[in-house]
Amino acid sequence: MTEQEKLYETLGELLFVIAKADGTIQEEERSSLNELLKNHTWASEIKWSFNYEDKKESDPEAVYNKVINFCHSYGPTPVYEEFIDAMKFVANAAGGLEQKESTIIQSFSTDLISRFQRDIERLKN
Repeated sequence: MTEQEKLYETLGELLFVIAKADGTIQEEERSSLNELLKNHTWASEIKWSFNYEDKKESDPEAVYNKVINFCHSYGPTPVYEEFIDAMKFVANAAGGLEQKESTIIQSFSTDLISRFQRDIERLKN
């Protein structure tokens, strides 16, 4: 598996976390995921990891931490903007963006930025 394949599997895990934020994955969220990915190059990898975490009934917080750790080791990439847009798209599918979903989206950005800034500081010293 290439690093880019793993990166997009990570997006599936992140979308699982967003969809599961309110405790259940709603049909509207599944439909929006399918719509989002209908022409996506990495659709099969994204759907596979989303479905894997769902079937395994994974703890969303543990999955989120796994995603952040992978993204940190992967390093900065403009692809994370796509991740944020995808999270917003799925989150808005079932009645709009809820507080828990909004918090996860904001945390993703903040967690990555703070980790990358710490790395930069370490390099300066």
